[in-house]
Amino acid sequence: MQSLLPRDRSMVRNSQPILGATVDALSWDQAIRQIATWSAARESRYICLCNVHSVVTASQDPEFRTAIQEADLCAPDGAPVAWALRQLGFPSQQRINGPDLMWKYLLEASRLGQKVFFYGSTDATLARLRIILAAQFPDLIVVGTYSPPFRPLTPEEDRKEIDTINRSGASTIFVSLGCPKQEKWMFVHCSQIHAVLIGVGAAFDYHAGTIKRAPLWMQRHGLEWLYRLGTEPRRLFRRYAITNTLFIIGFSKQIMLRALGKFRSRV
Repeated sequence: MQSLLPRDRSMVRNSQPILGATVDALSWDQAIRQIATWSAARESRYICLCNVHSVVTASQDPEFRTAIQEADLCAPDGAPVAWALRQLGFPSQQRINGPDLMWKYLLEASRLGQKVFFYGSTDATLARLRIILAAQFPDLIVVGTYSPPFRPLTPEEDRKEIDTINRSGASTIFVSLGCPKQEKWMFVHCSQIHAVLIGVGAAFDYHAGTIKRAPLWMQRHGLEWLYRLGTEPRRLFRRYAITNTLFIIGFSKQIMLRALGKFRSRV
């Protein structure tokens, strides 16, 4: 897994390491403004959204860790990751989650006249999503959607995909391939695409209505994971049991080492 071309990495970031990932502290307004700025110039950038599964996986998978570390922005998706940033000196940090970031930015893109492209999920989900977006954002310029095959692409197929995206004129590409596939895909392809890539996980399915999202009160109280566990217990129980435990152990160790370092610096 290799990114082909260097990118401008000069942006000043407020970030902290959380287990295997470096996560940015920022507000919703800052996130939207930064995407708008990059998209207006069609800069080759990519944005990751980190939850507990992401930061734990980054501590175990070197390729995924590289993809996260090389991102131009890495926002705290999961409530525990936002909480961790609050413990590390950013008391007002909110959760910046994929579905809401996508929806908020579509409103901004509609206002600014920016073109968007949707990459990932299934043809059926993308078709439903386009209908819903046309109703919700009548001025939004959607220049393309594409559902890649569920297999590795040949080099020729890969080049055709990139050419299609670039020829569309899109300035923002929403990527819905699931973690860690979407982060690795963005890392490899970012420098070849003249647009901002944003990995949004299952956002296409949520907004298309093919997967039901947790009630708003659960989202606001950081309980969306519990709702997902209740709807997909067989698939998620083992993952949550392992990753949540590893997160608690790993971040507790990080906090203790941080406190010890501060104590020693005072002695």
